[in-house]
Amino acid sequence: MNKTLLDKFMSRKGLYTGFWIIALFMVTMLIYYTATLQKEVPPIPATVTSAGGEVLYTAADVAEGKGYFQEFDLMDWGTMLGMGAYMGPDFSTDFLHYRVEFLYDYYANKMYNKTSKTLTNIERGAVKERVKQDIKEQTALMEKGTVYTEASAAAYHKNVAYLTKLLVEGDPQRAFPGGVIRVAEAEKIAAFVDWSQLVASSLRPDTKRTWSNNWPAEPLIDQDLTFNMHAVSLWEFLLLWTLTIIVIFLAYEYLFKKEAGETLEPAMKITQLFPSQKKLLKYIPVVAGLFLVQMIIGGYLAHLYTEPTKNFIISQHILPFNVIRSLHTQVAILWVAVGWLVGGLLIAPWVANKDHKFPWLVDVLWGALLFVAVGSLIGLYLGATGHLRGTWFWFGNEGRELINLGRVWDIGLVVALVFWFLLIISLVKKAATNNPIVSTIIWSAFAIATLYIAGMMPIHKIIPNFTVDDYYRWWVIHLWVELTFELFAAGVIAFFTVSLGLISQKTAIRVMFFEIFLIMMSGTLGVGHHYWWQGLDEYWIAIGGIFSALEPLPIALMIIEAAKNKREKIYAGEGFSFGVPFMWIAGSAALNWIGAGFFGMVINTPTISYYSHGTYLIMPHGHIALLGAFGYISIAFLYMTSRTNSLAYGLEWDDKLSRWGFWSLTIGVLLFAIPTLMIGMEQAKMASEMGYFFTRTREAVEVMKGWMWSRLLPDSLMILGGVIILYDLVMKTYFARPASR
Repeated sequence: MNKTLLDKFMSRKGLYTGFWIIALFMVTMLIYYTATLQKEVPPIPATVTSAGGEVLYTAADVAEGKGYFQEFDLMDWGTMLGMGAYMGPDFSTDFLHYRVEFLYDYYANKMYNKTSKTLTNIERGAVKERVKQDIKEQTALMEKGTVYTEASAAAYHKNVAYLTKLLVEGDPQRAFPGGVIRVAEAEKIAAFVDWSQLVASSLRPDTKRTWSNNWPAEPLIDQDLTFNMHAVSLWEFLLLWTLTIIVIFLAYEYLFKKEAGETLEPAMKITQLFPSQKKLLKYIPVVAGLFLVQMIIGGYLAHLYTEPTKNFIISQHILPFNVIRSLHTQVAILWVAVGWLVGGLLIAPWVANKDHKFPWLVDVLWGALLFVAVGSLIGLYLGATGHLRGTWFWFGNEGRELINLGRVWDIGLVVALVFWFLLIISLVKKAATNNPIVSTIIWSAFAIATLYIAGMMPIHKIIPNFTVDDYYRWWVIHLWVELTFELFAAGVIAFFTVSLGLISQKTAIRVMFFEIFLIMMSGTLGVGHHYWWQGLDEYWIAIGGIFSALEPLPIALMIIEAAKNKREKIYAGEGFSFGVPFMWIAGSAALNWIGAGFFGMVINTPTISYYSHGTYLIMPHGHIALLGAFGYISIAFLYMTSRTNSLAYGLEWDDKLSRWGFWSLTIGVLLFAIPTLMIGMEQAKMASEMGYFFTRTREAVEVMKGWMWSRLLPDSLMILGGVIILYDLVMKTYFARPASR
């Protein structure tokens, strides 16, 4: 591309055109891959029988078992094909490993009349080949039916007995008290788990790799990653660093280069609150309170991770680990989402320069959200603890990690989001000028409101096939948070930096277009890095590996530029009334790059992900990215609302306590990354050297208990930050005195 073409592309018109071209291409490809999905997913066999003709389980048993697995929220205790929580076992790996161990003993006795432990190395090599033959050649996962050898059928029966005892009686060593799941329910769950074991061990037709692309690592049958995974990882690193240099060059060569006569917009002056904006004040303590609750629950979980056999204040029979973990993630989604709704409702009247005809509709939305929040959290508890056996799907705990609300609460949340979008667009469409920043905010809000529906199909029942179900689950999680929410964030940050007089509108629009171009390029098919090991085809490793962690970079650079302009304003003696909201927006950009960019890159390469999948190594990315990409913006909206109220009514405002809350939380979450990173690296090392099964045993992390206890400091800092933020916002919003003249 010569300089003339590059100049055209980096112009506002060129970036706008580039965004639409890449958006249409990426969405078309995603639709194409979705349309061909059924051709690549592992089938559910009509029957699984022994060579002697015994029916071990049927497709209906697998579907029923998946329902029970979700009902009792086992994905918030252990994992399925590596997807879920890290306290319990990976159920798929357990069944595979115990099947392999049984087959070693079975064939050792049959071939040499010995136990597997007494074999010589040569004999053990022969037994290994026989076990591999049983698993890889004599067992095939086919829709018309799967036939086990008599040895594998006996291994299945032993696995059923193991899992039934575990689920019914509990596992105190891993914080699972038991006493909820019944024997008949556990046996159905075992059928579902065994199907997932077939996904992890049976070869995909006409290939030498399993349906799960050779995951998990199991040295007893020589199952490990392939060179293709290394090759994709290498290309990913090369592309990332090359593109990072290119993005930084383009940013400073084109995006931040001021045109002749380009000046900063004057900072907006707040002299009054619109009636609908004033009604947003009641949202502030609710969102900040939910945030604090999430921090406290996180500390509770940390204690259980460290001392799973002991109660912490409340008996585990009353508050089991899986229920608490589910509440931890769902409360996070609630406070972040509602905080963003506040931001949209705050901005809309400013854009339109007029208020809603019926401001009380904001109160209606508040009541609806409160009803959904309270009802869904109660449902999560009652469903997972077995109190809603007949209605768990509709009112209880849907049991899909992160997308966990009962269907009635799902529908309620979608209705509330659509209502929020209608409130925004009803005002914004009346704006005198509908610039690209406003358009981005509007249509990303629409996408946020509607994309959640992807996780609700079919609306009346569960999807029987876990791989298909997980495909759409990640549509909501990834495409929500790494696509539509990122688009909304790009528009909102551009709006605020312009409105606060820190970036010129022309520069903000150029940066925003470049940012949303990168978001569409990397965030759409980038969903593929969640599809490597749960049953989709190998090409997802290449697709998901190439689209990586460039999204946060332009916004981070824009915030650096805005911070420089803010400093110049202050040095020039100009006042700046929005220091606290800007601090949270700047913190968002920084933590977004660290969490989504840096720590995202750590775990998103296939080579690393293969061994670290479902380990503590995921935690630094998940926690820092959540706060950086979304949480800090939500808090910024709260402070922006409170500050607007303060300016409109001439109330006292002091930044000191706000900064204490910011730095307590920020330092806490950054320190949190250290022990979780160290534990995760040790687990990944163990998976590489000993196999993934041992990584998920309690013994594997028990030796790292010192690092677990060291979480006391970062967790305490984050909880302290939550306390300060809640207290600070309530005092500033409701109890501030009039400012002295």
